[in-house]
Amino acid sequence: MPTAPDRPVVDQWRLLHAQHARVVGALERALGEHGLGVSEFEVLDELARHPKDECRMQALCEVVHLSQSALSRVVGRLEDQGLVTRAICEQDRRGIFAHLTEQGRARYEAALPAHREVLASNLGHP
Repeated sequence: MPTAPDRPVVDQWRLLHAQHARVVGALERALGEHGLGVSEFEVLDELARHPKDECRMQALCEVVHLSQSALSRVVGRLEDQGLVTRAICEQDRRGIFAHLTEQGRARYEAALPAHREVLASNLGHP
């Protein structure tokens, strides 16, 4: 059992964890209407922010907070839907780039308002 001095940090963690679960649940419901999960949307969102709608897979791992294998599975699902393509980096042939397709851009833009609305309503921003 935590000692009294530990209580505030444990309480803060539980509040943060509960808020995260609430927001992720709301995002899953809203994005599900667009055929996307939270991880899929996060990948599309990041690709849409990059020049040429592409990003090296290793860099994507860092910003979407997924392991390399989890990211590969997410990108594979997006690829199966025609939303993303993967290609070997022409410069060094060791890296792989994920690229947002036109269909991916359209799905992303359709889901974007729902995503931002959920964030605003759950995180207290107008």
